[in-house]
Amino acid sequence: MFSKIFPKIHAEGYKFLIIAGIITVIFYNFSDFLALVGLVISVWVYYFFRDPDRVIIEDDNFLVSPADGEIIKIEEVNGPKELGLENKRFKKISIFMNIFDCHVNRTPCGGTIEEILYKPGKFLNASLDKASEDNERNYYKIKDNQNNDVIVVQIAGLIARRIVCESNKGQQLKQGERIGMIRFGSRADIYYENYEPLVKIGQKAISGETLLAKK
Repeated sequence: MFSKIFPKIHAEGYKFLIIAGIITVIFYNFSDFLALVGLVISVWVYYFFRDPDRVIIEDDNFLVSPADGEIIKIEEVNGPKELGLENKRFKKISIFMNIFDCHVNRTPCGGTIEEILYKPGKFLNASLDKASEDNERNYYKIKDNQNNDVIVVQIAGLIARRIVCESNKGQQLKQGERIGMIRFGSRADIYYENYEPLVKIGQKAISGETLLAKK
């Protein structure tokens, strides 16, 4: 029960929480109102960087969501040209993470990371279609346990200014394992083959738990 009310936070959050705490103490010296503002900011920082444990299905017949957020796109597209997959067709699901969503990202499947590619870019609103091609982003090309290509793309948003990668090329992943996070409002795209989508646009997804697609 305690862990649900006060979940652990991601390592990226500690420095921001310390900064928010210092600001709160400084504000307290000026007024109670400013101190309250600082406290609210501190609570929000803690909440933003929360990293709760999730219940993973651990079934190779399903893909789980790589991110918390709203399903904003379900479509069939060519693969990312950055990975040399522009001539291969994939189904693609896009998930928008607002500033109140948990921003820790997880792998949708078990498998091996074949490639990680970082691309610098702009910081457009992550809900826009062109964010997938123009914004700062990080690609994970994963070969799942059934030899299918699954690509997860972390995309920075309007407020986000850093993509955190916590995985390595060649790493063996278990389904739902943490692969990184994005700071302050962003988006995750997942490209996949040989699975059928189980979600719909507007649906809320939970990283590591929501079943996105099935064999």
